[in-house]
Amino acid sequence: MTQIYLHDTLKQRKVEFKPIDENNVRMYVCGPTVYDKAHLGNAKTPVVYDVLYRLLCFVYGKEHVTYVSNITDVDDKILNKHKETGKPIREITEQTYNWYIEDMAKLNVLPPNHRPRATEYIDEMIKQVEKLLENKHAYIAENQVLFDVDSMPSYGTLSGRSMKEMLAGARIEVADYKKNPADFILWKPSDADQPGWNSPWGYGRPGWHLECSAMSSKLLGNDFDIHGGGSDLIFPHHENEMAQSCGAYPGTMFAHYWVHTGMLMINGVKMSKSLGNFYTVDEILDKNPAEALRLLFLTTHYHQPFNFTFEGLQQAKGILDKFYNALLKNKDVPTIDIEPYSRVIEALADDLNTPLALSYLHEIVNDLNKAEDEEERSRLKSVLMKSAYMLGLLYNEPESWFKGEGSDDETAEIEKMIAARAEAKKNKNWAQADAIRDELKAKGIVLEDSPTGTIWKRG
Repeated sequence: MTQIYLHDTLKQRKVEFKPIDENNVRMYVCGPTVYDKAHLGNAKTPVVYDVLYRLLCFVYGKEHVTYVSNITDVDDKILNKHKETGKPIREITEQTYNWYIEDMAKLNVLPPNHRPRATEYIDEMIKQVEKLLENKHAYIAENQVLFDVDSMPSYGTLSGRSMKEMLAGARIEVADYKKNPADFILWKPSDADQPGWNSPWGYGRPGWHLECSAMSSKLLGNDFDIHGGGSDLIFPHHENEMAQSCGAYPGTMFAHYWVHTGMLMINGVKMSKSLGNFYTVDEILDKNPAEALRLLFLTTHYHQPFNFTFEGLQQAKGILDKFYNALLKNKDVPTIDIEPYSRVIEALADDLNTPLALSYLHEIVNDLNKAEDEEERSRLKSVLMKSAYMLGLLYNEPESWFKGEGSDDETAEIEKMIAARAEAKKNKNWAQADAIRDELKAKGIVLEDSPTGTIWKRG
């Protein structure tokens, strides 16, 4: 069995991954808060964990992997969007959720086994707060239930920060009713016009950190294998998750491995609306193929900061042009049932080294372009497709990749002109054939003649 290694944030080094139960490998990844369109950071994280999910399924078997990624549909950001737009909260969350699902489908992100919504697990959240109160890890003040960080000596170990550093580096609400300024909300009161549920502490709603703890515990157990998310979530979100989960269930570790993706930047600068460099996924995909964005995410090791540039996006498209061109030239070559290239698996097993895995795809493509024996071409094409699947790439048909998103009418017109050109060549009317080619070229359509017919692409 392939041995997987992952960089564990808690241990601050790359470690050997040993699942609690090889027959039930469990992973939880923090999903989006559904109040607006997904931005590039919201896309990068699920693409990375999609590759890890594919690897876990390959090594342990799909039926032995449980992947959970949540939807936060009760949060102050959603309330603020409701106040800003006047739209009903349910309308905001449903519309945003559907946008997110559409974006993930375009990026070929496999659906997790479970995509729980916070509002569906309120009972579990209330029970966890009751356990924390019972275990003396929480207290009630000003109609709120707060976690007592001083009751947990290990608090701060995930982020590796002292209490002084944590207070200085985070937006922590300072309030007189808190025993420690770092104490965080588990349950807070709701006004009559706000989302809320009846609880032992009155009508209210959960704190953000509590939501993920309750959902992961319910679906994966109090101890599970991998917890993932962006590095921006290490503190306070994941630190607080770990504290409240271990506090509610003494003797457990909560997540055994913490895996985090690096920060996303735009042209070397942190993405920010105030800087005018903030991009939503649909803005990028409106003018660029989704697969190019996915590949671009994978050109940088997940643990490192990722720098998005439009030049890089064009380079990613050029790489895919090369890959799809090799497939197009071998479109009539049958594929066989075969394992992915062993070096691709080795690269991914070594802490998801996607840049190295991509370099091996280049090698396979180069060999496929040189191969003359049909049996060898069949083998290489099959290895390429299976290896690319591990990275979630080459999921488009080659013809569709090159033809782009043109309308049916436009496509029909192009095909009609190509047929007219073929007829002109048959009649040895070379001038007319050249004129049709030139007319298509002026429209950005490039023709490639082959023994099996003419292929057209957008230039």
